[in-house]
Amino acid sequence: MPALPEDSGTPGRSAMGSPARAGRVLPTSSIGDVLKQLQVDFPDVSVSKIRFLESEGLITPQRSKSGYRRFSPEDISRLRYILANQRDSFLPLKVIKEQLEAMDSGKVTPVDSRRSVAGTVTPDQFRQATVRRLTRTDICSQAGVDEAFVASLVKMGMFTPDAAGFFSVDDVDVARIASRIGEYGIDNRHLKTLVTQAQRQSGLVNRVAEPVAHGRDENARERSAELSREISALVVSLHAALIKGNLPR
Repeated sequence: MPALPEDSGTPGRSAMGSPARAGRVLPTSSIGDVLKQLQVDFPDVSVSKIRFLESEGLITPQRSKSGYRRFSPEDISRLRYILANQRDSFLPLKVIKEQLEAMDSGKVTPVDSRRSVAGTVTPDQFRQATVRRLTRTDICSQAGVDEAFVASLVKMGMFTPDAAGFFSVDDVDVARIASRIGEYGIDNRHLKTLVTQAQRQSGLVNRVAEPVAHGRDENARERSAELSREISALVVSLHAALIKGNLPR
């Protein structure tokens, strides 16, 4: 099947996954060059992430004679499609792969609405914060709280500084949200209950994801992290739906 037009909004691909088009061979890029291009829009993408997507069969870059990966423009477009759907939609990799396979076969279908639920938390929201060099003063300033409040959150385990005493940007969000909750008369005793619930839910996710991380292949850790994010999003979304269902109507 000939590649889809580049302006069609879908990642095109030839029948054999070849970058050839109209009798000519399009230039290819190294994995390093591809990473530089993608990080403009997807700062968290890494070489290991790209390799993981290849191992899962979502992309199939060519190999040079010396064994290096070479990515065609279609491969890069395909990567952008994958990363955008992970970031912007409630789509696990399995669903994205199904969509890509449908496109490859010419059966371009809409996203399965049963797997995309309005208002759900997305897996991408569970990526680890890239910035973790904030001081306690930074947390107070950015969250609009005082040091005593931050100390109370650390004491109850809402967040924990690293070995050097620094915090992450995610900790700012926790402090800000906890402060807002407190404005409604919900005190630290009740916040501690939320911490306990979060720890239990995290334990549930880890029981499923941790064994995957001990696999023998080089992408085991990436596969485990991906699974952890997907399950976390589902657990939190279900929790939100259950709370909504128990509110007065």
